[in-house]
Amino acid sequence: MLGDEDLDAAERWVDNWESGLAERLRQTRELSQRVSALTVTVHSDDGLVEMTVGSSGAVTGLRLDERIRRQPADRTAEQILAVLRQATTELAAQVARVTEETVGTDNETGRAVVASFTSRIVPDDGSGHGRR
Repeated sequence: MLGDEDLDAAERWVDNWESGLAERLRQTRELSQRVSALTVTVHSDDGLVEMTVGSSGAVTGLRLDERIRRQPADRTAEQILAVLRQATTELAAQVARVTEETVGTDNETGRAVVASFTSRIVPDDGSGHGRR
């Protein structure tokens, strides 16, 4: 049979477990809310291309300066793809920062969130070296 001390210890363990679970749930909700609010806007070095990506990595805005008409279309395409890589790489960095601030990245959950997001969002750089 269990003594009073054993029962008290078991109750404390359950209370601590419940508190920890509630805190992890709060952190996870905060992470979800903060990530869903993220957007990133970046510009090409010459300012001809501006792109905004939302939290899913989808392009939500693209602005091309009128001066872009003075360059070949393939150069414009290269700039758009480069700006997209830059934007999604920055978005992934922001997700990592928010993850660190909420659930932490020193645990399986945080590492999984960052790895999953990066692998889904950051496009291949076209060099054969994979994602940056």
